[in-house]
Amino acid sequence: MQKPYKIPESVLVVIHTSDLEVLLIERAGHPGFWQSVTGSLDTPDEPLLATATRELFEETGIVADGERIVLRDWQLSNVYEIYPIWRHRYAPGVTRNTEHVFSVEVPRDVPVLLSPREHTDLLWLPHLAAADKCFSASNAEAILQLPRQLEKLAGA
Repeated sequence: MQKPYKIPESVLVVIHTSDLEVLLIERAGHPGFWQSVTGSLDTPDEPLLATATRELFEETGIVADGERIVLRDWQLSNVYEIYPIWRHRYAPGVTRNTEHVFSVEVPRDVPVLLSPREHTDLLWLPHLAAADKCFSASNAEAILQLPRQLEKLAGA
């Protein structure tokens, strides 16, 4: 039986510390592909915050409890062309994905437990170095926007 196609709507979760160290994780099966947490909706009606919470936990073991660790919705979406190496996961003819951006501030010593089927390694880097290391342009751009977004969120 064929796996169901992925929904072309996803979340990107930039994990960072208060001093803008950013956690990057390396994709299993694609050495050198470093990224933040990403993942598609499980169902078309799954709330974005639920998707971000689920993906954060599935990929890193970090629990966004809403008190000590709080996901922040940037109210920002990117539409991008799906990389050809991953298009087979989507229905025929689907070539674009809508990605919704979130961030989460964590203590630097937060335990990170990678999902071995998805990721093989992790790095903490200053945000500019993390942006340079990302293979995804939208992920790199989100990391570059991190200081500005945090200022905006603090003023809200």
